Amino acid sequence: MDKSGKAYWQATLGLLTKILIIWFLVSFGAGILFAPMLNNFHLGGYPLGFWFAHQGAMYVFIALIFYYKKKMGDIDRQFDVHEE
Repeated sequence: MDKSGKAYWQATLGLLTKILIIWFLVSFGAGILFAPMLNNFHLGGYPLGFWFAHQGAMYVFIALIFYYKKKMGDIDRQFDVHEE
């Protein structure tokens, strides 16, 4: 694999790593690990930890999908492997 191919995959794996870390922190962290601390705050009348575990995490996951799409498109254009 040439240098540009390695750089492409390094950028792609870096993006995936960041997204998976955010996914883990939101799903497992906010919904389980940090829930007792977050439950001191309320959103819409519900404890924040409960809200994240049941509803808020889905909003973050959808936002991650759109973020991934945009950033992956940027990476593809940077390495000239994008589709028209």
